[in-house]
Amino acid sequence: MATRKNPLFDTATTLGKLLGFLGVSAICGVLVAGLLVPAAAVSGTAASSSIEFFDALPAELQVEPPSQSTKVLAADGSVIATLFAENRTRVGLEQISPFMKEAVIAVEDSRFYEHGGVDTTGILRAVVATAQGNRQGASTITQQYVNNVLNSKLSAEGKDEEIILNGVNKGVGDKLREMKLAIALEKEFSKEQILEGYLNIVFFNQNAYGIEAASKLFFSTSAKDLTLPQAALLAGLVNSPSAFDPIANPEASKSRRDLVLGLMLNQQKITQEEHDAAVATPVETTVTPTRQGCAYASTAPYFCDYVLHLLENNPAYGATKEDRMNAILRGGLTITTTLDPVAQTNAQAQADAAAGANPDKWGASMVSVQPNTGKIITMAQNTSMLPADGQFHQTQNFNVDQQDKDGNDLNGLGGFQPGSTMKPFTFAQWLNEGKSMNTRVDASRRVYPPGFPWKNTCPTPVDGFYDARVPGSFDLQNAERQWYRSMDVLEGFKNSINTATFASAAQVDLCGIQKIVDAVGIHGGNPKNGDPNPKVPMTTLANLIGSTQTAPLTMAAAFAAFANDGKYCEPIAITSVTDPTGAQLPAQSSNCVDAVKPEVARGVAYGMQEVMNTGSGSLIRPRLSTTTSFPIAAKTGTNDSNGSTWVVGYTTGLATAAWFGDPLDNQLRPGRNLNINGNFYEAIDGYMIAGPMFTSFMRDIAPGYGTNPFTPPPSNLISGAPARPATPATQPPATNAPAPAAPPADNSGNGNGNDDKGKDD
Repeated sequence: MATRKNPLFDTATTLGKLLGFLGVSAICGVLVAGLLVPAAAVSGTAASSSIEFFDALPAELQVEPPSQSTKVLAADGSVIATLFAENRTRVGLEQISPFMKEAVIAVEDSRFYEHGGVDTTGILRAVVATAQGNRQGASTITQQYVNNVLNSKLSAEGKDEEIILNGVNKGVGDKLREMKLAIALEKEFSKEQILEGYLNIVFFNQNAYGIEAASKLFFSTSAKDLTLPQAALLAGLVNSPSAFDPIANPEASKSRRDLVLGLMLNQQKITQEEHDAAVATPVETTVTPTRQGCAYASTAPYFCDYVLHLLENNPAYGATKEDRMNAILRGGLTITTTLDPVAQTNAQAQADAAAGANPDKWGASMVSVQPNTGKIITMAQNTSMLPADGQFHQTQNFNVDQQDKDGNDLNGLGGFQPGSTMKPFTFAQWLNEGKSMNTRVDASRRVYPPGFPWKNTCPTPVDGFYDARVPGSFDLQNAERQWYRSMDVLEGFKNSINTATFASAAQVDLCGIQKIVDAVGIHGGNPKNGDPNPKVPMTTLANLIGSTQTAPLTMAAAFAAFANDGKYCEPIAITSVTDPTGAQLPAQSSNCVDAVKPEVARGVAYGMQEVMNTGSGSLIRPRLSTTTSFPIAAKTGTNDSNGSTWVVGYTTGLATAAWFGDPLDNQLRPGRNLNINGNFYEAIDGYMIAGPMFTSFMRDIAPGYGTNPFTPPPSNLISGAPARPATPATQPPATNAPAPAAPPADNSGNGNGNDDKGKDD
């Protein structure tokens, strides 16, 4: 609302100044009797036009809580980040030092407890001074509070250009309106309520609004613990926060502080001894800088940003995104999340160690979820939101989709090709059809020509082929030649053999694979044709070995379903949101559904334990000591270019996806001939960098979430598959160790088809 001015009261002209003087004087004459005592009423017999103008002004002021800071908390209650438009934490009057209350009254309104909102003595004194050419303020604390309330409302409405600062733009009409609102306010609220409101709303400088934020900023203390010299200094700031800033202008700040102390002495609020001791105290600040936003989060900045986007996208917090951001940044909310700060610290250390010495900007990320709740426990990556020397600067989140299911921005990179971490879903469908993992298949077959008789009961046709006789195509590939032979399905799965995966897929319904993939939440992380999270079409053959970009959070949650006996729980990050009164606002709750038959989930867990026991993950099995381990299931993965490498796995209590690869632009850089942390890699594989990240993290954190033995699958799904040792004989490599000379084969993503027929890039 624009400031309304009456030309008769425009003090920019000589006539306006004279009329203003006469008008205010007349009003003061009427108000003297009514305002010296708070309960007195304004005379209704005045006949002058000035009094009529005054009577016509509004007398109601809607006092809403001022903007307050929002806190984002970890699961243990520790603060992750503070979000605000105005840095303010409201406190009660009993939580404010008595020195502060006395100091601000002494310097701003010594007659605060005597007037009824407007101090006529002060007005007359100011009018006389103004008529003599000396500018002098006359606003009481109540009037200042009114002014701050009006400005706060404008700011919340996005009308900052209309805010009247320090009285510079006020006309006489504005001043009269302020006076009348102050009178009405005094009739509605007690002096203590007004003083409390004033001390919580007033601006102190450097994005510190209210006494609690100012105490924290300048002295790293709370308002209740302010000393006399500290309180006097802050009270002096109110008049001119810039001029009396103790950081920028310590000498001016001391002079102003000592003036306040003198007023307190004269008004008998402190003793001579207290005054002298306070004046002798040097101006010393202990600054706690204000850190606004997720970029300054104490831990997990990208998780914090993900939480912020979830709330931005929730219509329960406002009809528009602007409304929702206003509610978040001004609402004083307490947002409690699922993040485990101890686990997060470990995850961040693993991501940083995996790709610390990294001038070429290769990415590392890790995310964990709790299988039976969907709670996101960690979310880490090897980048910084804030530019820093030697750090990989990145604002996008490696772990999440670009958009949510409704097409709203999540600020995610959108995912990476998952490679052989998609193979468990073909294995799951094999078991779902009641087939034994001990059945032998022909893994020597490399040609799947156009028109091959795949079984597919879905309406989507099969897309892709592997046939060197067709121009632009070639035969299905494995990483090593010795695997082109007959083998049982379990052997092919645990060693991640592409030809074994296709031999298995050729005997099952591809539509069944699709249904499992959909049921456990697998989807593409990049928008496509207006679909923010497109399905991963398993009838496109390249997706059998992971060609569609999928986010690490998606993969972790999908694997968690196998850990949870086939129940899929949607990932959640927010357990509660409360407003300053403690009222509960909409948050997230666990949403778990049956996705895979329990016996199938147990069979997949059996197979992925074999991956870690004697298969492609045998060198990265977490070990508590050289002789002890715990039950763990996982799958390695590498795409065709080695530019995206993974380990995704779980215990009964925690599922984790670890990723290393190319996060830049179109993600086409091959992961070959790299130097990472001083180690040379001819071609990176899932177990080489992502593997040790996963191993170290799960070794340290998984036992705290439960590592009970997995329930074995029915015997018919194993059908005499030979027992495997509980733990491998080999010791896993260190977190940033180079690759062993003779790795187990991870053939993920080495199959190829036509460029437009499901080629796995």
